[in-house]
Amino acid sequence: MVDIDFIVDIFSTKMKMFRASFFILSVLWIVSCKRPEDSTSHGRVTITADESLQPMLDQVYQAYEHTFPETHFDVRYLPEHQAAAFMLKDSARLAFVTREFTAEEQKVFKSKGIKYNPQHIATDGVALLINRSNPDTLITLDQISGIFKGTIKRWGQLGSANHAEDIVLVFDNANSSNLNFIMKKFGLSDVKGLNIFSAGSNKKVIEYVKQHPNALGFIGVSWISDGEAPLTAELSQGLRVMGVAEKPNPAKEDYYQPFQDDLKWRRYPLHRKVYVISREMHSGLGSGLVNYIMRDVGSLVIEKCGLWPAKPFNREVILKKEI
Repeated sequence: MVDIDFIVDIFSTKMKMFRASFFILSVLWIVSCKRPEDSTSHGRVTITADESLQPMLDQVYQAYEHTFPETHFDVRYLPEHQAAAFMLKDSARLAFVTREFTAEEQKVFKSKGIKYNPQHIATDGVALLINRSNPDTLITLDQISGIFKGTIKRWGQLGSANHAEDIVLVFDNANSSNLNFIMKKFGLSDVKGLNIFSAGSNKKVIEYVKQHPNALGFIGVSWISDGEAPLTAELSQGLRVMGVAEKPNPAKEDYYQPFQDDLKWRRYPLHRKVYVISREMHSGLGSGLVNYIMRDVGSLVIEKCGLWPAKPFNREVILKKEI
């Protein structure tokens, strides 16, 4: 005769196992359906950039946040070398810089299995600023090279009989992209012995030049290139932007200033590329911002800032012929 209690016990045990299995599967399903930490349309990440790029990047990421209200970027503006290091140690998702990473920096990516893929997003320039009272508004690359190699030390050596003071070179920071670019451009290994003043930021470079007629300031052009920004108008007062010529004996038309058309056609001799470098390995918020710049209206924001986007936004105009 079949033991009914035994059968009941077996059935009860199987039901308990089924319920336990169902509970575990339900939990796994809920976990698998849980919203990821960040995506292209929501989340919070840290990005870093050289301070010379701040006016451009501020407008780009703020436009993205306005488009996707559930996103937020914590931005750290640092000297370029520190900005790169901050991202390499996984303290930031993206780095906006004006150079590609060195071989040593790329090794960090390789050691962590991250694909190194720098994206060129814009053409920028290093602008040379002088006080409005300074009559020397034109300079050649050879003359700039002479200043940094110590053969030209006074404004009078640049042809100004009425302005014979020593030239004071003004940069934002000793590790900034502006100084690094100039050193690389003119093959300098160091700047020891030069009359250099470190102001602390691009904005403070502008303020110093306004107050010192003998100063020659170096800043990222986005600080003065957005004609619609109130800050640009305020900062540009009391300044002149020097025209720079590549030829050693230039005609007047050979001098160019670091503004949009001459950046677009690479006529301004001190133009440079702006890159964004990502350590993101999933389709997250960092990828969303990069795509916004490269494939969406983010390039229009860059263009508005006075720089030239690597991939200009394609604006189509359809003309219909009325019959």
